Amino acid sequence: MAGHSKWSKVKRFKGAIDAKRGKIFSKLSKEITIAAKAGGGDPGANPRLRNAIQAARTQSMPNDNIERAIKRGTGEDRDGEQLAEIVYEGYAPGGVALIVEAATDNRNRTGAEIRRIFAQNNGSLASSGSVSYMFHRKGQITLPRSSIDEDRLLELALEAGAEELTSEEDQYVITTSHDQLYAVAEALKKAGVSTDGQKFTFIPDTTVAVRDEAVARQVLRLCDALEEDDDVQNVYSNLDIPDELLATLPA
Repeated sequence: MAGHSKWSKVKRFKGAIDAKRGKIFSKLSKEITIAAKAGGGDPGANPRLRNAIQAARTQSMPNDNIERAIKRGTGEDRDGEQLAEIVYEGYAPGGVALIVEAATDNRNRTGAEIRRIFAQNNGSLASSGSVSYMFHRKGQITLPRSSIDEDRLLELALEAGAEELTSEEDQYVITTSHDQLYAVAEALKKAGVSTDGQKFTFIPDTTVAVRDEAVARQVLRLCDALEEDDDVQNVYSNLDIPDELLATLPA
């Protein structure tokens, strides 16, 4: 859990990589389409779609965009792109493990581009399963620390089936098993607790400490390049950078 927390801090310290609204909308739209394709276009019966729509509305995505994304997923929009989910595994400099989630309408194009990004940033792609065994799929719910007392939130979260509650700067992070994410989120909602968002994530079992500034810069540069790619949805890492080194890196 510590490694995941540190990676979250790294990303927040460096700023939002996907700050441009157009890129945010593109990633959210793809998630809505994939969710609708996997579980149908009814948010009431499809928790993943419901979560994707909530995330999109949080970013003020227009309803028309949301509806089009749903129709692409259900097949109502026959002219829309047919997206597939792909997971890539690889290594960054320093032996840091990476999992890259992508959504694409062209596997060959995306695979070639991901391979190029790894190669140009001193990383290497790995075979399926060579990295993922170091991580566990979990659910994650975030909410502002100012919204509720920590003891009360811990009580609610554990009663709902959550595994862990941690505090990170200005927010709480609730961790659940992958199959309990939506149940815990719904329980908090019924208790009147407003959350910032919920998602699935990969949390490393162990972390790789990087104490060399040059290597740390290379790792972050690779992660930046991956997340800038239009087909990449998420990047997960077991990177651990000491706070004193992190403070010296450019934002």
